[in-house]
Amino acid sequence: MKLYMGLLFNKKHPVDLFAPVTGVLKSIEKVSDEVFASKAMGDGFAVEPSNGEIYAPVNGTVTSVFPTKHAIGLKTKDKKDKLEVLVHLGIDTVELNGQGFEVFVKEGDVVSPKTKLANVDLKYLASENKPDDIMVIFTNLEKRSLNYDSGEVSHGDKVGTVE
Repeated sequence: MKLYMGLLFNKKHPVDLFAPVTGVLKSIEKVSDEVFASKAMGDGFAVEPSNGEIYAPVNGTVTSVFPTKHAIGLKTKDKKDKLEVLVHLGIDTVELNGQGFEVFVKEGDVVSPKTKLANVDLKYLASENKPDDIMVIFTNLEKRSLNYDSGEVSHGDKVGTVE
């Protein structure tokens, strides 16, 4: 019985992934920035948003809010092997120094797919010639596999898993 219990507790459980925004979900490889598209920062997916309301793509805890408000770090709430998630708001948006973003969370906050992380002013991003892809990047996948479905999504839709 002990061996069975050990195997049960050491097993990695799937992490459900949710659409962070309403729009069109696509592979990270299809974004216009080579660093993200090449998966240099990690594997993931992007959503071409139809509005600027951004929600948490996983159940977890906020680990960081960048001072420029263009990215938010999250960690899933697994007991071990926590998945690290970066929600990146647009491309080259660090250059905006926080303009166009309103963030509603802080480090340490517990979040779910019903938690609004931020509002992004998509018109402002367009006026600054910044692509508005909302990227969800997993920075520590290692031996885990990422599975998701592309296409039209609404925020909060389950779109895949990490196993």
